[in-house]
Amino acid sequence: MSAVAGACHNAGMTVVNKVQRTQAAPALFRLLSESAVWRAALEGCAYPLALLDATQPARPLTYVNAAFVRYFGWSEADAVGHSPAKLLFRNDEGALQKLLADPGTRWHLSTPGKDGEERHVELILGAVRSVEGKLTHWVLSFQDCSELERLRRELEKLRALAATP
Repeated sequence: MSAVAGACHNAGMTVVNKVQRTQAAPALFRLLSESAVWRAALEGCAYPLALLDATQPARPLTYVNAAFVRYFGWSEADAVGHSPAKLLFRNDEGALQKLLADPGTRWHLSTPGKDGEERHVELILGAVRSVEGKLTHWVLSFQDCSELERLRRELEKLRALAATP
């Protein structure tokens, strides 16, 4: 140990520095642990989820979970950094803006997957705010309504058959 380091240690400066680092480390550890837990929870969710950056004018996707990738066929690389209008609204930015203007509502829509096949979904939009209350992200959650849509079409066909003499 150098003479300067020894003098600092003897004066207690190093000890104070170690105490400050020790007190900061649990907070950082807790923050990282909670972040890992939340990310694992989002990944483990069976429903397709996507996060949208509300602070950027282009509103790019910043995260999609594994269920989103499986359901829509868009990989994380296909989705992250792109507007959901491109992937889910057939490049209709107006539809995306209409959705973002009415948070908390449930939208029933037909949207293509990467394979071009239509998916009937209920889209639910939720806001994420900073501690200061500033909107930072949108959470898009999707529920598959394909079976419901199939049954609706079948019911319409049966009604049409019943109405014919």
